Amino acid sequence: MGHTIAAVTDPATSPLLAVGSAAIDAAPTPVKEFAVQTFGSADKPVLLAGMAVVLVLITAGLGLLAYWRRWIAVVGLVALAAIAGAAALTRTPDPIAVVPALVTGVIAVAGLLWVRAGVLGSAGTQSGTATGTATGTVPGPGADVTGARETPAAERHASPARESPLDGPRVRSGQFVPTRRGVLIGGPAALAVAGAAGGTLLGRRRDDGAIGRDRALPDPSDPAPLLPEDVQLELPGITPFRTPSPDFYRVDIALSTPRIDVDTWSLPIGGLVDEPITLRYEDILDMALVERWITLTCVSNPVGGPYVSTGRWLGVPLVDLFEQVGVRPEADQIFTESADGLTMSIPLDAATDGRDAMLVVGLNGEQLPVERGFPARLIVPGLFGFVSAAKWITRMDLSTYDRDIAYWTERDWATDAPVLTQSRIDVPGPLQRVPAGTVTMAGIAWAQHRGIRSVEVRIDDGDWQQAELAADGGADLWRQWRFDWTSTGSGRHDVQVRATDGRGEAQPQERTAPFPDGARGWHSIAFVVE
Repeated sequence: MGHTIAAVTDPATSPLLAVGSAAIDAAPTPVKEFAVQTFGSADKPVLLAGMAVVLVLITAGLGLLAYWRRWIAVVGLVALAAIAGAAALTRTPDPIAVVPALVTGVIAVAGLLWVRAGVLGSAGTQSGTATGTATGTVPGPGADVTGARETPAAERHASPARESPLDGPRVRSGQFVPTRRGVLIGGPAALAVAGAAGGTLLGRRRDDGAIGRDRALPDPSDPAPLLPEDVQLELPGITPFRTPSPDFYRVDIALSTPRIDVDTWSLPIGGLVDEPITLRYEDILDMALVERWITLTCVSNPVGGPYVSTGRWLGVPLVDLFEQVGVRPEADQIFTESADGLTMSIPLDAATDGRDAMLVVGLNGEQLPVERGFPARLIVPGLFGFVSAAKWITRMDLSTYDRDIAYWTERDWATDAPVLTQSRIDVPGPLQRVPAGTVTMAGIAWAQHRGIRSVEVRIDDGDWQQAELAADGGADLWRQWRFDWTSTGSGRHDVQVRATDGRGEAQPQERTAPFPDGARGWHSIAFVVE
């Protein structure tokens, strides 16, 4: 029910989501790293499921405690609601943020007292009925017991005096008495359906009608250059060169996707500038927009991992914005804040050295999807996303690293995070069985802002051999490769791949974890020739 209320006010203030977001912020870096590496993009559903299990155990314990100590259990529920309210205020510093937690607490306490009355009422009804039947056969003091008749066993067994507390609902003294079966089955089921369905439906309605995703994007004044026709290898199983918008990887700290209304959204640009400005959505659309093909990569991507995608981005060059505000000489970083509370810092030099650093409003010919940062986000080619790809951006300051420290920098991740040279095998799949003869191996390699010069393949620890490269779409894009090998017999084989970037630097062999500045090492798989 609290989730449903939050869908009407602000999804981020949902008790479960607010506490989960606070847990993400408070988690130490090793825990975050473990979650991403172990669960990947499912880390947030796993967190929410774990929180739900913990809540069930806690509230079940409070329910048992309420049988003997009612007010202690009530205090426990109030404490849970208070924690949720405090967490919501860290997401949205508006008093209305505590409303979902307040409603949740009231319903929880009322439900607890109602259930307790039903359980004790059922027990009292059963006990009283049995006692009354027994006392009706016991003679008073000094009474003559010679006429007393013993109740036959069959009659005792047929007596309706004993009533199971799991029987149907009863009415006692004109009041409805809930049964244990009704409470344990009907109550949680009804609340779960109401909360999940209501919250989801209201959230979708809010997404569809309240954030202004019906704006038409203008044509770019500088369109993206046409890609060579053969950037895409026609091979089953290889990653598409152009990533459809719904298939883009997503890694962020947001448990609930920020829903922003463009009619109220604005982006102030200030800090160490001569003339601060505040941009509205329409202001951005009125500017000279450029369009570029750019590949993005997440620093959490393990060797051979999936967190890399390519799209056609539309936006305003950051250098155009900086010319408007006038950047002071002492500034050395771009410090941003997003609607989910995340802060990032981009090296100013990387955004002004000629690369296509942009404030983006469009992806693949359409407005940014909500999950990809609508209404606006940043992209700086050649830097990992945790530094350069702020989504749902709400503030941009020209600053210094001494003055402002970003979210991930505080957690000991790298400050300057250039994308590393990486390559991946898509075909064949791990342990895939392939027919004898010519075996085609293929995949992608990337080294944004440096480009890919060559890709090599090695089979069963043999010699490195050059793979065939697809056409080069540009230094800021990944590149596809293939290698055909003729098998000499059946059995298992191992294949490794390594890439060399446009500067002539090859991937190192030694594997490293993504923390603190990206994973290194050669991707390898095993396949079986039949």
